[in-house]
Amino acid sequence: MKKIITAFSVIASLLFASPAFAYTVKSGDTMSGIARSQNLSLQELARLNPQIKNLDLIYVGQNVHTGTMEEKTTRQIVNTGTLEVNANGQAVHTASKAEITVGYLENELNLLARLVRAEAESEPYQGKVAVACVVLNRVASSSFPNSIKEVIYQKGQFQPVRNGEINQPADEDSIRAVQEAMDEKRDVAAGSLFFYNPATATNRWLDTRATTLVIGHHVFKK
Repeated sequence: MKKIITAFSVIASLLFASPAFAYTVKSGDTMSGIARSQNLSLQELARLNPQIKNLDLIYVGQNVHTGTMEEKTTRQIVNTGTLEVNANGQAVHTASKAEITVGYLENELNLLARLVRAEAESEPYQGKVAVACVVLNRVASSSFPNSIKEVIYQKGQFQPVRNGEINQPADEDSIRAVQEAMDEKRDVAAGSLFFYNPATATNRWLDTRATTLVIGHHVFKK
C-alpha cells in the first residue's frame, strides 16, 4: 500500500547535511544572469545569499551560493506537491498543474522571446512583458498544456505560429521582457490568459471575457 507524504517533508530530510554549491563571479556577471544560468529566479538567488545586501554590487571572484544538490533536483516541486512512496521505498513525485515549474530550458525561453517579438514588437515594453506573462500563466493553468513549448504550439492559439513569424530571431527588448516576466515583473499580467488587438481581430469571442488590463493596442483577458 502506497503512503502519501508531503513534498516538503521529504525535501527537508534530503536537504539535511547536503553539500552546498557556489558560483564564482566572473567579469561581466550580474545576479540576474547568474540566476538564469542556475534555473533560479532572482528572488530565490537573493534568498540563498543574504550576505549580498545590494544585488547590483557583486565583484569578480565572489562566491554566490546556488543551493544544494537536492535543492537543484527538487526545485520544480512547490508546497502543494506530494510524493508517493512506492513498494521499494522510493519517493515518486506525483505532478499536478498546481505545481508551477520554477526553471525553464533555455530553448523554451528563446521560443517565448521569439513569440513576444512577433506578437508585440511595436507594442510598449510593458506590453511585451505582459505577453510573456500570459504564456507563463497558461503553463501554470490547468486549462492549458504544461510547458512553454506546448502552450505556444497548441493548435490555433498564436498567429505567429501559423504565419511563420515565430521562426524569426528575438530582439533584445523581447529577450529582456521574458527575463523580467520570469523575475520581478511576474505579476504584470496576473490572471491574464489571453490577449488580442480588438481593432484587427477577426474572431470576437474574447470580447465576452473579463478584461484584466489594456496596454498599447492589446487587451488582456482572463
